[in-house]
Amino acid sequence: MTATEPDRPGQPGQPAQPARQPEPVVLRGLLKTPSYRRILLLCALVGIPVSLVCFWFLAGLHELQRLLWESLPHSLGWDGPPWWWPLPLLLVGGLLVGLVVARMPGAGGHVPAAGLAMGGASTKVLPGVVLAAAASLPFGAVLGPEAPLIALGGGFALLLRDLARGPATPQATALLGVAGAAAAIAAIFGSPLIAAVLLIEVVGVGGPQLVAVMLPALLSSGVGALVFTGFGRWTGLQTGGLTVKLPGPVPRLDAADVGWALLLAVVLAAVVREAVGAGQVVAAFVAKGPVVRTALCALGAGVCAAVYALVTDRSPADVASSGQALMASLAGDPRAWGVGALVAVLLCKTVGYALCLGSMRGGPIFPALFLGAAAGVLAAPLPGLGVVPAVAAGLAAAGASVLRLPVSSAVMAILLVGVPGMTPVVILAAVAAMITTELLPGPRRQLSG
Repeated sequence: MTATEPDRPGQPGQPAQPARQPEPVVLRGLLKTPSYRRILLLCALVGIPVSLVCFWFLAGLHELQRLLWESLPHSLGWDGPPWWWPLPLLLVGGLLVGLVVARMPGAGGHVPAAGLAMGGASTKVLPGVVLAAAASLPFGAVLGPEAPLIALGGGFALLLRDLARGPATPQATALLGVAGAAAAIAAIFGSPLIAAVLLIEVVGVGGPQLVAVMLPALLSSGVGALVFTGFGRWTGLQTGGLTVKLPGPVPRLDAADVGWALLLAVVLAAVVREAVGAGQVVAAFVAKGPVVRTALCALGAGVCAAVYALVTDRSPADVASSGQALMASLAGDPRAWGVGALVAVLLCKTVGYALCLGSMRGGPIFPALFLGAAAGVLAAPLPGLGVVPAVAAGLAAAGASVLRLPVSSAVMAILLVGVPGMTPVVILAAVAAMITTELLPGPRRQLSG
């Protein structure tokens, strides 16, 4: 259809319907709108303070976790945290989160078992989100920082809009919230590309509307990534970024790699699906008494970490954490892990993950990615399979299972392993996991946005 096409005739007795303008014309007109250009400029500016806030938030969580799990045990005379260490920490963390959920606006943010929320949190709930995350993640909750970080990015962007007396229209609110969330995603994953692809799948719109949403998000995430990286180098502080460096030469894919990767994806999808389903059951249980029941579930996750430490004689922090730091060492030196330790960490972390999904506050992605990487390392010795394709397939399958966003999960896995040659097996694993997750019976998870 062209721009000069006449109006379509309506049905008898009805007025004619106006011709729909072609998408380039709609997008060009939108870009010429002064209000949209002001929003675009505001989103670019917002990316700077949002990234700085996210940097200090992550750095603070990282330092608090290091204090609780490294400095404090050393000061008490231990080389590392003893096997019982996660029990009091997670009990205290669970009590604090329960109090935040029961007493503060917004209940400390959304429940992780519900998926990954992409909308910007209102400014009123930001204190509760920050406190709940600080009581969950450094104390050993089996969750990642991405969900509170996204809420912080979106909510802080809206706070800046209010302070600057910017436009408060529904369009401006939506775009600023998405832009702040995009800057936060780019910060935690270390790539604006992941933020862009994730938002494309979550927003779920097309044509000029998609471009209109993505331009502020890309602009904010790109600026934010530059500020975040440069500020980290300047201060020398660590924020615990997500990286996976696989050792050795990159193998060529063959039929065995593909076959085992598909089987691994199906098994992982079933396990992660059941863990999230169990997390939804835990969330329903906790809702009836948030303070006491949150503490009990957090203590249960601590028991999982303590049992793991007793059985394997390894650190309980392997289980009582998001897994983002451990994932790098696991993939970088898979021979340091025996089969028994891998099986134990998979079992204990999966149970602790399910308990924390329904009770604590954080993101569901990082522990799922760790489970995918650990399952890949465990499956790597299978005939014809190797560490690189196994870990790549495990990351893609776990991400697709918990997010139900196959493209985002595939891009995330490829960027994490840094091996473009694994793209075919990554895509197949993500699709297989997505299909398995959708076909399994039980309650369907929906991303709240």
